[in-house]
Amino acid sequence: MYKCLSMIIVTTTFFFTNAIFAKTPALTEFGNNPGELSASYYQGDINSKTLIVLLHGCVQQGERLAEQSGLMALAQKKKFSLLIPQQSQDNNIKGCFNWFSTQDIDKNQGESLSIKNMINTVNAEQAFSNIYIIGLSAGGAMASSMVVNYPELFTAGAIVAGLPYPCADNLITAIACMRSGPSQTAEQLTALVKQLNTVQPKWPALSIFTGLNDAVVNPKNSQQLAIHWAQLTESTPRAKISKYQGYQVSQWHGKNKNINVELIEIENMGHGIAVAPEQTDGGSEAPFVLSTSISTIKYLLDAWKI
Repeated sequence: MYKCLSMIIVTTTFFFTNAIFAKTPALTEFGNNPGELSASYYQGDINSKTLIVLLHGCVQQGERLAEQSGLMALAQKKKFSLLIPQQSQDNNIKGCFNWFSTQDIDKNQGESLSIKNMINTVNAEQAFSNIYIIGLSAGGAMASSMVVNYPELFTAGAIVAGLPYPCADNLITAIACMRSGPSQTAEQLTALVKQLNTVQPKWPALSIFTGLNDAVVNPKNSQQLAIHWAQLTESTPRAKISKYQGYQVSQWHGKNKNINVELIEIENMGHGIAVAPEQTDGGSEAPFVLSTSISTIKYLLDAWKI
């Protein structure tokens, strides 16, 4: 049913351009694929033990997002591997990951299982020490479900202009969550996630980005997600807040003093991922790829020490 639904909850659309960009080899064999996704895989240096998984937003092509955001250039420069799952319009007319469909976001179901199988396939070849996931918008919401359902896979994750899992289980609740923020409190989200894990896992660190002028996904989603993840990781209840030109960073630390959660709130930015075109490898501006004083990708690679 959900595969046939038009993803009308994204209010801004754009058409794919004919611009030429580097073609990353397809990942054609990765086992069971119940979500009917495709993927491309850029393999870094054989000695590199870092993999980044990128989940695109609606009406986006994942490889192009990797280029526009600066991620592909940095993968080539730093020689880490990059896995890019791709949604199709056959699954969702807007090309969104079906983050609101229980048959795609529940553990070992649908699209999330396809992504898990992709990760396990490339990991079996190279035995990565660190696996990270970055998701934008609908891809951010899907990344939320991935870090909750498969926390053992990831060293850390980044949710960009996304939503907490599980804030929606159908199209109606998805629209409400996007417009107004999750109906659940942070405490309720934490309780729901704990119910899904009978054995307490080691939760990956999480970086959460939002534009404070985002009119597509209410910034309350990112703010609630940050508080919820701080509770889940038993981090300090009060964040350390640092202000920079054009953005603010709130960080929650664990008992080991490591940063378990951080929330990056960007002033005067709408819905998308932040790039800083004036910086080397800072990315280039495009629809939903927004010019600011900070590059999301460069910030993450510095935080993750890649």
